[in-house]
Amino acid sequence: MEPYEIFVTGYAKLPKGITATELYRVIAVGLIVDKNSGTILDADCSLVTRVAKEFFRELVIGKNLNEYQVIYNEFRDKYFGSAKKALISALKTCSEKYKQIIENNFDAE
Repeated sequence: MEPYEIFVTGYAKLPKGITATELYRVIAVGLIVDKNSGTILDADCSLVTRVAKEFFRELVIGKNLNEYQVIYNEFRDKYFGSAKKALISALKTCSEKYKQIIENNFDAE
């Protein structure tokens, strides 16, 4: 079955003193997700450097929003950038929003 793609976002406040904070104040995470399975098909975030954005993508693409703990563990064990807590928070928001969409069979706001 072809994926039914939806776009889910999450935002979180960034810590003071990092470059991303100077530019954005919040981290934005955008995920393209297969609505039927919860699998993350593509991802982006508002981190500043190419390396950070690519590493973020590597950690989340292929993961499942129904299994947030797996995503959390990846960041806990592998990501040691200053925006770690903000990314984890934004991803949790994405997971919760996805579950709301599935449970209520509508688009979350």
